[in-house]
Amino acid sequence: MRVTQSMLSNNMLRNLSSSYNKMGVLQEQLNTGKKVNRPSDDPVVVMKSLGYGMTVDKVGQYQKNLGEVNNWLDSSDDALDGVGQVLHRAKELATNAANSGAMTPGDRDKIKIELEQMQKQLQDLANTKVGDKYIFSGTMTDKPLFNGTSYETDAAFGKNVEIEVFDGVNLRVNTDARKMFEEIDVLFERIKTEGEGFDFSGAISIIDRNMDIVLTNRADIGARSNRSELMHNRLEMQEGAAKKQRSENEDIDYEVVITELITSESIHRAALSVGARIIQPSLVDFLR
Repeated sequence: MRVTQSMLSNNMLRNLSSSYNKMGVLQEQLNTGKKVNRPSDDPVVVMKSLGYGMTVDKVGQYQKNLGEVNNWLDSSDDALDGVGQVLHRAKELATNAANSGAMTPGDRDKIKIELEQMQKQLQDLANTKVGDKYIFSGTMTDKPLFNGTSYETDAAFGKNVEIEVFDGVNLRVNTDARKMFEEIDVLFERIKTEGEGFDFSGAISIIDRNMDIVLTNRADIGARSNRSELMHNRLEMQEGAAKKQRSENEDIDYEVVITELITSESIHRAALSVGARIIQPSLVDFLR
């Protein structure tokens, strides 16, 4: 087959164009640090990267959910700590009253005044909020447990609130303390209204029982906090693994790409030099 000058010129132009394209791809990879910059570069790599990215995003959402879980648990524990302090002081008052025999009207007035303040403190604690949600109101998080006159009795105020922290894993974040708050409130109200005839010895047993309830609830909150910490560690491990896989899938090896670019430039210059010898000088001048 006869090789014409036109065939030589076309082959050279085609090879030069291919060489330019390859160097352009390598330069873009160096600029972005990515193996692919559009789906057409490598659909398989792009699809894998999307999958890893979705995993990272999902883990990020679960980590945000865990943050909300910890807010609920920490706020619940702080509130119950406040309840415990109120009950401790109430027990001191009841013990003094039970051991002092007959109480003077002045003594009863002092106890009544302090109990009123403790009662209001308990009502405030029962309406503790995280953000705009009441944490002791069960699933009725938009409504306070103490409505200003009494404690809510709807069953929804005792239902559990759960937050998803992993695929198929939910953590209960609320503490059902409705009956405890109501019983203490009723006790304080009786002490204020029954006056001298009130049985303070009986009140001490009621207070002790509710103090045990507070401790039990705080222990339960501590156990859930520990589980939340374990889930946090698990999510960090999964996030790290997904980011590593995504990096291995789409990030370039700079040393390799730089070497390939230098090699491509050398080949490109060699091709230009060879082409200058095999085609007509006028065409070479035109290309320059």
